[in-house]
Amino acid sequence: MTIHQDLVDKKAKLAVIGLGYVGLPLALEFAKILSVIGFDINARRVDMMRNNIDPSKEVGPDEFKNRDIIFTDDLELLKTARFFIVAVPTPVDKYNVPDLKPLIGASTTVGKVLKSGDYVVYESTTYPGCTEEDCLPVLEKISGLELGKDFKLGYSPERINPGDKKNTLRTVIKVASGSDAEAAEEIARTYELVVDAGVHRAPSIKVAEASKIVENTQRDMNIALMNELSLIFDRMGINTYDVIEAAGTKWNFLKFQPGLVGGHCIGVDPYYLTHKAASLGYQSRVIAASRFINDDMAKYLARKIIKYVLRNSDNPRVLVKGVTFKENVSDIRNSKIVDTVEELLAFNIHVDVEDPYAESGEVKEEYGLQLTRQDGKEYDAVIITVPHDQYKGHDDAYFSSITREHGVIVDLKGIYKNKITSRTYWSL
Repeated sequence: MTIHQDLVDKKAKLAVIGLGYVGLPLALEFAKILSVIGFDINARRVDMMRNNIDPSKEVGPDEFKNRDIIFTDDLELLKTARFFIVAVPTPVDKYNVPDLKPLIGASTTVGKVLKSGDYVVYESTTYPGCTEEDCLPVLEKISGLELGKDFKLGYSPERINPGDKKNTLRTVIKVASGSDAEAAEEIARTYELVVDAGVHRAPSIKVAEASKIVENTQRDMNIALMNELSLIFDRMGINTYDVIEAAGTKWNFLKFQPGLVGGHCIGVDPYYLTHKAASLGYQSRVIAASRFINDDMAKYLARKIIKYVLRNSDNPRVLVKGVTFKENVSDIRNSKIVDTVEELLAFNIHVDVEDPYAESGEVKEEYGLQLTRQDGKEYDAVIITVPHDQYKGHDDAYFSSITREHGVIVDLKGIYKNKITSRTYWSL
């Protein structure tokens, strides 16, 4: 009997470790047909999910109904699983060095409950070699078991896109890999239970790891090109979005846009690749340059606004609309607009920060900023960082009502292009 069949017959349980943006939707999808254990070390989050509440606000209450799932932070319950999927964050530290503590911690947890015949699959984004060189030794040391002889290992990179209701777990092809041919096939067949688009069998775990890193690194580099073009076009007095629209009439032009690159993927993952490359004696040039450009955009934005408001006001006031890393999500991880805010505050500029999706407590705890829920008046600059649905209805009259006559509307995503006439308008 295979592990896949045992899962289908509910003779074995599947466990997801880490119930954030990636883990919770995955656990709930599997729980439609399998017996699932959702494990997280955060007891408060576990309690919320037991009450059909997604702390990340990506999954609605109805998605919890009629699911064969137990939410827990109890290791004794976790021991009853035989197929473990690790979906914990993989951040970088303040020096942009990969922080593997969550991944090693999760590996330690799984190692404590690992049994002969079990499967362990990692979904957390990391550099090629991490699963086998960093995580596997922890599993073997803690459990006392041996890969191949006692248990199987695999890697299947997550492709969750927060806020996207079209490209979902079921509709996007999944990449899967295993420590041997049998493991690869069993893992792929298990994911095929919840991925309608199909599963691509990667030839090795390292290839699967690399595929995920490349996906986000490529996007980071394309955005960096647009950001650098924006810096150039600004000096020429050309609107970058007008240029993109014109260039986009060619069939093979890729319509990437300039912007602040934050979040837990694109602004982080390339550092995992450059870190691994450096450990092998290769210093990245193109990837590192893209990271420099994208990381500096927040301070470039701040410098431009500081010059403008200090020329026009003795007591400048700035409103920032949007602190999440992208539109229509509550995720504030690695929010680059915070770097802009900190620069403004360093010049004693009054800054209000507003966001309909972000949680006030999280913003305060993570960045020390107090959210305002209602826009004020008499602003010298308004920065719109992301096109939240609630922002799209704003018009020229609205911005006129909350700004001084010399006020500037800084529209990072170009959503008000050609709509602002009574105030100075600027976009990347």
